[in-house]
Amino acid sequence: MPEISLFYGIRITMNWNDHVPPHFHAEYNENHVLIDIVKGRVIKGGLPKRQLKLVLAWAEIHRDELMQNWELARNHQPLNSIATLV
Repeated sequence: MPEISLFYGIRITMNWNDHVPPHFHAEYNENHVLIDIVKGRVIKGGLPKRQLKLVLAWAEIHRDELMQNWELARNHQPLNSIATLV
C-alpha cells in the first residue's frame, strides 16, 4: 500500500483500485482506520482520540489532493505525496 504522508508517527496510505467510497488508510502503532475522504469521517477501525483528530484535520486541509490521489489510484497511476501536518 503506497504511503502518501507520514506525520507524528501516523502513516497515511492509499490502495490502488480500492473499494468505494473514496477513502484512505491511517495507521498509528497497532491501530488502523479507514477515513471517508468526502465526508471526513471514520468508515472502519479506530485511532487514539488525539491521533484521530490530527488525521481528520489533515484530511480536511488536503481533501482535494486526496481526491486527486484517489483518481490516480483508480487508474493505477503513481500517487503523489501529500504534505505533512505541521
